[in-house]
Amino acid sequence: MDIPMSSPIDTPPPSQRAARILVQDGPGRARDRLAELLRSNGHVVELLDPAAKRESDTELDCVLAEVTAGGRDWLGAMSGPALLLLDSFGCEDAWVEDRARGAFDVLARPVSDAVLMHRVAQAIAATRLSRASCELSFGGFDSRDPQMVHVLELAERVAASRTNLLIQGESGTGKTRLARAVHLNSPRQAGPFVELNCGALPDALLMSELFGHVRGAFTGADRDRVGKFEAADGGTIFLDEIATASVEMQVKLLRVLESGQMERVGDNQTRTVDVRVIAACNAPLDQEVAAGRFRADLFWRLNVIAIELPSLRERPADLIALAEVFQARLAREHGRQLGPLSPVCQALLLAHDWPGNVRELENTMERAVLFSNGTRLQPADFDERFHVALEFTAHASSNTDLPKELADLLTAPPGPLKAALQGPEAYLIRNALVATDGQRQQTAALLDINRSTLFNKMRQYGLADFPHGPSQTADPS
Repeated sequence: MDIPMSSPIDTPPPSQRAARILVQDGPGRARDRLAELLRSNGHVVELLDPAAKRESDTELDCVLAEVTAGGRDWLGAMSGPALLLLDSFGCEDAWVEDRARGAFDVLARPVSDAVLMHRVAQAIAATRLSRASCELSFGGFDSRDPQMVHVLELAERVAASRTNLLIQGESGTGKTRLARAVHLNSPRQAGPFVELNCGALPDALLMSELFGHVRGAFTGADRDRVGKFEAADGGTIFLDEIATASVEMQVKLLRVLESGQMERVGDNQTRTVDVRVIAACNAPLDQEVAAGRFRADLFWRLNVIAIELPSLRERPADLIALAEVFQARLAREHGRQLGPLSPVCQALLLAHDWPGNVRELENTMERAVLFSNGTRLQPADFDERFHVALEFTAHASSNTDLPKELADLLTAPPGPLKAALQGPEAYLIRNALVATDGQRQQTAALLDINRSTLFNKMRQYGLADFPHGPSQTADPS
């Protein structure tokens, strides 16, 4: 069955569409500034007095309401979108009640722009998640994240076709697993699924692996060998890290995709294969084409339909659910009985950036399960880097006033970029030092720079004498 190349494939997932936000009440200037801040972050803003009525609020993603001295009796009058309250008058008891009555969160004034926009983003995600039809499952993938649900819906549609497929995404996002799921849900499911990592072999060996060889084709070829394409006849071949293929290899791949014909290395006999090709790469393949490292004609043969797998940090709605799935499986494998993740451990995981994506999460959970001693995972069971990230996030979130260095940057007249960024850079380095108790190695890791660069910048900004934490090595100079 052919897939119509219609608008749903090209429609961005819900998490990438502009959010509609209603801003209610508040002093005129404060409300206008809030609206401008939201618009500058790409949102569509509507202003409304709480006494006014709207026909419907179903198209809204978030409501931001200013709690005034007049009270909060109107709370709960609107339903649907997540409600964020900005309060300068209440207390903790009132905020607990507000949340019980349906508020997504209450932010005490004053609140920094950074913290406010972070909570707005979470409120938008919560609204869109609640509107999602339900959890979507496909080929062993389960997701409630709107962006991932969009990807799985597309993969499900593509699976029924015969077309080639390109899967792109960071390492560890599950490209091989998705390719296998597409095969198992396709008309070729009874045929073989053959996979090969193109970046793991030198070119000469890769040629033999893909196309096979005949006896005597090269030194050591003492018998005929069937290649991956022949082995995948009637099924699917998955070519990972396709961008690493040499120009010569790309020419041969193009011929197979166009005609289904190939020859074994050292042989003149042309063979015909019926294979669906699913290719994958870590970086956008069109950039390799633009740089002249990948043939444009091969790219378009592979890129009939492209699927972009989101990174784990782009799937906050799935992170904790995945962590608990891994914990349950690993606990069974290691003979452990563990309760659900505590809020502290959830916060610790959510504060991490996950450069290794789902693969890193699985490894992290296995380490924590192995190191745990009780009936529930504790923060101490996790790697130290998670503690540093959590402390830094908490420290940054506690600063509700805009730092002088950042305020100066926003109000300064135009000038050289390098000079303008020195203040914010010094502020970020000092904050990281505070979060790590002055431990230089952890600070460098947190900032993703080497220690020599850190020491040079500390001297540049007068931070060389910042107190050392315990077990700290000295400045190498």
